[in-house]
Amino acid sequence: MASIEKEGDGDEKVMENTSENTEENEKAAFYEYINSLEARIKQKTETRNQNLNCVRPPDNHFSKLDSGLKKNTTFVKKLKSFSATQMDALLKDFSVLNLTKYISEVAAAIAEAKLKMSDIPAAINLCSALHRTYADFSTNFFENWQKILTFKATDKITNSSKLRVDIRFYAELVAVGIFANKTGLPLLGNVLTVLINMDKEDHNNIPILLSFCKHCGEDYAGLMPKKIRDAAEKYNVTVPRNTFLPAEKQTVVRTLLKDYFLSLTKHLLAERAQLQALHAANQRTLHTRGELSQERKDQLELHQATYDKLLIGAQNFAEVLGEELGEAGEPPTLSMVVTETQGTVSIGGNEEFPMQAGTDPWQDEDTRTFYTSLPDLKVFMPNYQPKETVKSKAETVTEEMLDEDLKEDDLSDSEEPPTATDVEQEETQPSNISNKYALDAFLNELPNCINRELIDNAAVDFVLNLNTKNNRKKLTRVLFSVARTRLDLLPFYSRFAAILYPVLPDVCMDLCQMLKQDFKYHVRKKDQINIESKIKVVRFIGELVKFGLYSKMEALYCVKVLLHDFKHHHIEMACNLLETCGRYLYCNPDTHQRTMIYLQQMMRKKTVSALDSRYVTQIENAFYYVCPPETPAQPKEEEPPMHQFIRKILHEDLQKSNEEKILRLMRKLNWEDPEILAVAIQHLAGGWRVRASARRALARLTAELAAWQETVAPAVVDTIIEEIRVTMEDPHPRYNQRRIATVRYLGELYNYKLLDSRDVFTVLYSFITFGVTNDHSNISPLDPPENVFRIRLVCALLETCGAYFNSGSSKKKLDYFIIFFQNYFWFKCTDPCWTDENKFPIYVKYIYQECLTTLRPKLTLYTSWQQCKDAIEELRQTLYPELGEEDQYDNEDQGDDSVNDGLDTIIETDDETDNPQLPEESSDDEAITENLGNDDNEVQNDEMSIEPRRPAPKPVEDLEFESAFEKMVMENIAERQRESRPQQRDIAVPMTCRQTTKKTYEQLLQGKEGVEFVLMVRKGTKPQYKSFNAPPELASNLQQQALADKQEMERVKRLTLNISERQEEEEYSAESGGGSGGSGNPNRGQHVRQKYQHPKGAPDADLIFGPKKFK
Repeated sequence: MASIEKEGDGDEKVMENTSENTEENEKAAFYEYINSLEARIKQKTETRNQNLNCVRPPDNHFSKLDSGLKKNTTFVKKLKSFSATQMDALLKDFSVLNLTKYISEVAAAIAEAKLKMSDIPAAINLCSALHRTYADFSTNFFENWQKILTFKATDKITNSSKLRVDIRFYAELVAVGIFANKTGLPLLGNVLTVLINMDKEDHNNIPILLSFCKHCGEDYAGLMPKKIRDAAEKYNVTVPRNTFLPAEKQTVVRTLLKDYFLSLTKHLLAERAQLQALHAANQRTLHTRGELSQERKDQLELHQATYDKLLIGAQNFAEVLGEELGEAGEPPTLSMVVTETQGTVSIGGNEEFPMQAGTDPWQDEDTRTFYTSLPDLKVFMPNYQPKETVKSKAETVTEEMLDEDLKEDDLSDSEEPPTATDVEQEETQPSNISNKYALDAFLNELPNCINRELIDNAAVDFVLNLNTKNNRKKLTRVLFSVARTRLDLLPFYSRFAAILYPVLPDVCMDLCQMLKQDFKYHVRKKDQINIESKIKVVRFIGELVKFGLYSKMEALYCVKVLLHDFKHHHIEMACNLLETCGRYLYCNPDTHQRTMIYLQQMMRKKTVSALDSRYVTQIENAFYYVCPPETPAQPKEEEPPMHQFIRKILHEDLQKSNEEKILRLMRKLNWEDPEILAVAIQHLAGGWRVRASARRALARLTAELAAWQETVAPAVVDTIIEEIRVTMEDPHPRYNQRRIATVRYLGELYNYKLLDSRDVFTVLYSFITFGVTNDHSNISPLDPPENVFRIRLVCALLETCGAYFNSGSSKKKLDYFIIFFQNYFWFKCTDPCWTDENKFPIYVKYIYQECLTTLRPKLTLYTSWQQCKDAIEELRQTLYPELGEEDQYDNEDQGDDSVNDGLDTIIETDDETDNPQLPEESSDDEAITENLGNDDNEVQNDEMSIEPRRPAPKPVEDLEFESAFEKMVMENIAERQRESRPQQRDIAVPMTCRQTTKKTYEQLLQGKEGVEFVLMVRKGTKPQYKSFNAPPELASNLQQQALADKQEMERVKRLTLNISERQEEEEYSAESGGGSGGSGNPNRGQHVRQKYQHPKGAPDADLIFGPKKFK
């Protein structure tokens, strides 16, 4: 017992001694840190004072130094590769050189030098020496730093390691006084702010900020390690601080770094939660399926590596800032318990992760059949005996080779391309001349096999008739030597080789070997020519991969080789290879993971490289073709069946042969339903949605439907005109085809009389006036100078319906419009934007000339813009000589557009408002046009006298009254037309029936009650009559009805006679009053309505209604 007690006392003494030694070591380390910190602060303070209060040598000092170009240039070159080991040599050269003229190059060289962290103290000493000697050094040096450290939050950091060194170097330069605080601190603060704000989500800049905190955190943020702070509190020692930066500014920097640390902890927590959820999903899959795919394993490893990297960065940051990680520092819980209930598996929570199901590499069933369903040639060869396949001597690519790094020797130019001698060794004398001719004919016909049936038949033909060793070698050469421009043959040639492979494997093996050698030759050559041949080779390889003839691992090796030197032609080769077989490799379980890695590597190289936009597009197309983004299925709004039906019959089924059928279907719609009415009008107005051949049929259908539904025609026309106006407000070329179709459809509607010529001319004038400035110096955004599409719109509308403006006032209107149209054309044609290099489009000029020549064959077109202006002025003087230019060219509808130089629709306004006596004209009604009033005759005949003044327009109230009255009359007429006429009640009994229905004497004596009626029925095509005895009540009712009708006719007759007599009396009194001279109105007779004289004489009322009866 005594010995045990002695041993226990000895252990306690050892533990006490160990704790005392540990405490002494910590105290010694603490004081050593304090001493080193004091020495460092003292050194920086001395250097800063020397740099701020430096006394530079006089000018005569530099005259003694060497200012030769050679030595100074050598010194600058040495600075570009600066290292701490060169410090002594550089200071020696610096002491004997005059760098006054080269100080800017010196500053740029030091700023651009690729320094290490260990080189910074030496670089600071060199910069201090330069600053104390040359006054311009700090200014030039700061300008270079501004270029390096100025970037935006949206910019990507390409070289983070150099930026990490540069920030520390620049911070040290500011701390030692080479740059004043007022000059240097704003740039450093901006860099830190941008780095932190741009990285609060991904936290990729942790190494840069961590390096700044470790090396410069004491000076700029007052940072102190937590251990040192605890030791200082324990031993009651004050830690020295650098005072070159005020405490309030250090607080700002420290707050900025702590905000970044908080976002880092949040990101770490989110990453940990995602890692736990992914691990839970893997556990659930392992429990339900019994195995875990390699892809899921790799995904978990990737998340684990990302989390570990983020955790290490957060721990280092917490140590430097003296903060605690808290919950974020706890390790993730990856041991999940699997709970199974009612056939469902839940792990830890209810969160579900979608599993990526195996996708099909083929786009459709035809593609699958093309690559997988091959004819069996063994059926055609009954004596076929399988031979052992001769393995290729070439080195096969394994997964280990894909994992190894490429060596430069493998990519060097040391191999020649495959030639014919490597492939073919012809016999000197062929045994059969006819066989040679047959082979030549077969090979010449092979490029014409451009479908599956032809290429299959060609394979069978070759095996049965041309299967010799020499022919197989020739065939291999021909397959390999396919024209570089015939990429469409590569899938068929690959299928041809795949069909031959079971019976003739040497053809496929030789072909693959030749393609492999050719690929290696092009890669090692590294030239920038023969791009078509390179693309042919890689696409051929891709097609053979999909048929299983070319190894998938070797195809991946080709991708790896191209990614190694990813530029110029290698980009196009890689993209074409991926577009050909990338999807197949991605969907194959054996190569999925490696394909995904190479795709990610390709996208990273695209990001960090400054590539041409064409290459960027190719890379993105290849990537998204192989790995399309997983977009959530957007819920598609289901269109009501009735809307689908309307769209189908109008846009898909409508044609000239079934117009009547579709018209009946459209008439059966519920036109009282506002929704159906709106959809029907929308599709009827969509002339640009139908085929060009069906556009006229749609217009004819709309016209026929308008006879049954009065609201259709105005609504369709209004929709089309609004569509034209909306597309004019946005002159983007994407609407051009739609505009042309809409305008032509409007013309077809005019041809079927659904709108008036005034509407057509309104649209025509809007094309040449809306947004048109008529001033080359004032460019309109609605009608840019280079946009000449409105000319095509005008020509399209005139070509559709202009042929009907050939008589009456519409002809004169078209003549006037042609003058204004020519003015617009020459305004566009003479714009300064058209030069000898950029000429006015010749096709537009041809369309313009052809349109006007067709409408007016005898018209002489103007040849200059000035002639058009003169013609417009002459027209103005002729029509309105006293109308001022300002009133005539008023353009209130144009908003902010300038005056249109008379291109407003003046004629239209005159036609609608200023000529009240002019009836509503139609281009197809010549009779009305011939009987127009005096005003229209004056416009048509230039020799007649012209009104000196324009008539005053009617008041607005009168126009509204006339419009409302006319609308009411038309509605009454339409209602009367829809009213059902009363059916004829009394039908005369036929004479044949009367003879058979006479009563005999005995029947009269019987005296039956009732009234005899005759019932007429139709049997077949002949009527039959049957008599029956109707009750007296029915007969009395009919007699009373007939008597009431007779009385009504008498009443109408009396009213008509009274109206006629009153009119005659009024006419007689008017005539007797107008003949007496007195105080009567002299103009009264001008407004008396003349009695209407019927061309065939007035009907005699006495003959119609009987003689007059006066009471």
